Amino acid sequence: QVQLVESGGGLAQPGGSLRLSCAASGFTFSNYAMSWARLAPGKGLEWVSGIYKSGSNTYYSDSVKGRFTISRDNAKNTLYLQMDSLKPEDTALYYCASWSTEYWGQGTQVTVSS
Repeated sequence: QVQLVESGGGLAQPGGSLRLSCAASGFTFSNYAMSWARLAPGKGLEWVSGIYKSGSNTYYSDSVKGRFTISRDNAKNTLYLQMDSLKPEDTALYYCASWSTEYWGQGTQVTVSS
């Protein structure tokens, strides 16, 4: 069956970095554009970043542009999100998903606090 399993979340200090990974299985990963979204306490789901099937094109929300970098390794069926210059407002549950929203992971918690 289809699985998207996120990892790499945790506690980081403001200004710090984390790298999220999303391991995909059960579907042809290279055929899907992928994305990251997040759900912060008391807020709605926010789309964060997306990447084309080949990785040739990437997209970011204004809130993370210049600080986060999305990438993928189709040979490893893995999606990544490098998060630098983290801010407390980046605290959220981060989800990996197909751009079409057909497939979703269970989420990984990121907390930014001193």
